[in-house]
Amino acid sequence: MMKFHVKTYGCQMNERDSEAVGALLMASGYEQAADEDDADIIIINTCSVRKKAEDKALGKLGLLTYDKENRRVIVGAIGCMVQRLQNHLLEMVPGLDFAVGTQNLSKLPEILASVLNSRERVIETGTGGGNDSLLCGHNSKNVCAFVNILFGCDRGCSYCVVPAVRGPERSRPADEIISEVKALAKTGCREVTLLGQSVMSYGRKNKVWPEDYVSPMGFKEPLPRLLEVVNAIDGIKRIRFTSGHPSGCTEELVRAMAELPNVCEHIHLPLQSGSDRVLKLMRRGYTVDDYRKAVEAMRKVMPDMGITTDIIVGFTSETHEEFEMTRLFMDEIGFDNAFIFKYSPRPDTPAADWKDDVPADEKMSRNKLLLEEQDRRSNALNVKYTGRTLEVLVEGVSKRNKTRLSGRSRSNKIVVFDCADDIKNGSLINVVIERVMAQTLYGKVLN
Repeated sequence: MMKFHVKTYGCQMNERDSEAVGALLMASGYEQAADEDDADIIIINTCSVRKKAEDKALGKLGLLTYDKENRRVIVGAIGCMVQRLQNHLLEMVPGLDFAVGTQNLSKLPEILASVLNSRERVIETGTGGGNDSLLCGHNSKNVCAFVNILFGCDRGCSYCVVPAVRGPERSRPADEIISEVKALAKTGCREVTLLGQSVMSYGRKNKVWPEDYVSPMGFKEPLPRLLEVVNAIDGIKRIRFTSGHPSGCTEELVRAMAELPNVCEHIHLPLQSGSDRVLKLMRRGYTVDDYRKAVEAMRKVMPDMGITTDIIVGFTSETHEEFEMTRLFMDEIGFDNAFIFKYSPRPDTPAADWKDDVPADEKMSRNKLLLEEQDRRSNALNVKYTGRTLEVLVEGVSKRNKTRLSGRSRSNKIVVFDCADDIKNGSLINVVIERVMAQTLYGKVLN
């Protein structure tokens, strides 16, 4: 039996794709390798959101395919970079055996069989040619799972390559999602994160609920309805969803988050800039005040709401004053954490034609300053948890200290604590927080 290994670059959507591809290949008779050295087939799942992510994937593919004549392994690439580069990827990586784009991942078993039989290179980047519903397999050992509810994106932010590589927005039928979550619960999964590039758009472009469906809580909007049904699935203790958009923070969604007990008090709500002019240039579809009102609406009913965000520094024509607006607004909102990126133009986006006029050293300076300030902000926010008892879902051994366990609070704080024989993965335990750092809380289990 041939063994495969998948290495993933990029976002949670890519992580989910890799898991689904792995399940699909195992169902087709392949075995998952323990690591890269044990594999007969190595698959690199690529990202195109930033140039740095593409460079990493290209570098890895170059190393893997350097000596094509003497190597025994089959090397392939899948995902966003494949979809963007198309046939150019085969020229850039001469030793690549196969390449499959984002909308044809369900065809991977037959593509792989073709490569193994003929030893000829194959590339498949057609649009709409695959079957999204086939990508629903999971690793049965996971306590937490990602579940796709929406593919693609129609927002058209000026800097973002996702619509070009992920295709148009399309929502999965609610019954498919519910069946998938029920199956996960039976394997011991306790937390699901509902995924979509712009997850709050779920169900807005295509019908996902039967005409005669009536929400017990009176919800009319597709996402609150879905949260309500998933909340009632036996065995699922926590529900998250990502990524958000201020326009999706409706009264119904806020009510669903506040009243459904298994929906966690955390949201990832990308801001990108604190300047209205820059936001308009980015085509984000909201103002700073729109963002502020969305946060206020959630915190009014969930005061301990955890809010994380994305920020881009050095976007085309961003002035020092506009950067300062971002700094001030980040401090005003008080984000629990922020993922901060230096702007780099991406091909196939409107902004690629605009002058990238913020110097690289200035981008670096702005990036470094925001990271330092966020580190201090996160630490100050976390200090407030000292002495408090938090409910933690046990996820496994700590990455940094194998003698301790870790999990997350409802507001998405990483919590590390001492091991004990009676604590199993998937357990919900109470932990008293004893000390904190910017990214992690440390405590002891409360008997």
